[in-house]
Amino acid sequence: MKRASIIDNFERKGITFEEKEKQLILASFQTIHLKKKEYILNAGEICDFQAFVVKGCCKVYFLDNQGQEHIIYFAVEDWWLADLESYHFSLPSKFYIQAIEDCELLWISKEVKEPLYKEIPVLERVYRLMLGQECIALQRRIMNKLSMDATTEYEDFCKRYPSLLKRLTNIQIASYLGISQEFLSKIRSKKRI
Repeated sequence: MKRASIIDNFERKGITFEEKEKQLILASFQTIHLKKKEYILNAGEICDFQAFVVKGCCKVYFLDNQGQEHIIYFAVEDWWLADLESYHFSLPSKFYIQAIEDCELLWISKEVKEPLYKEIPVLERVYRLMLGQECIALQRRIMNKLSMDATTEYEDFCKRYPSLLKRLTNIQIASYLGISQEFLSKIRSKKRI
């Protein structure tokens, strides 16, 4: 059962649930299907949900003042999606969340999720662990951006996310790295990657 993959995700963090808790968790999520290029969040909207990727790939990005797209992260199977600032503070999002491939997501609204913490207190621990992982990934990304040249950053991306290379276009990878598609092509031709 694909919906059970979310329970597997939680249990890999060392958290166990009673059967009735698992059923309550699964019943709290809605299955959402997105077609390629479809949005689950647009800039200016309040992100009042979190989504778990069962199948597919999404990108989280913003547009600068010149309309240039900057990808913050990709989310593939077993990853989470949300604009956390918008979610926690009910502020209009600065981000877009768009499907790069056809996707199946497990979606939970803030309105449904918050009461679950009272019914299943260990879920707060799961959420803290998830936030910690996300903070570590973002710190690593900031450090790479500040300390690596584009070639080294691309090599690091290839090592960390080899499965993404076949799923993403050069334009998407270049946007994530903050370089032009032409410069990425030069890096790839030199490295033969």
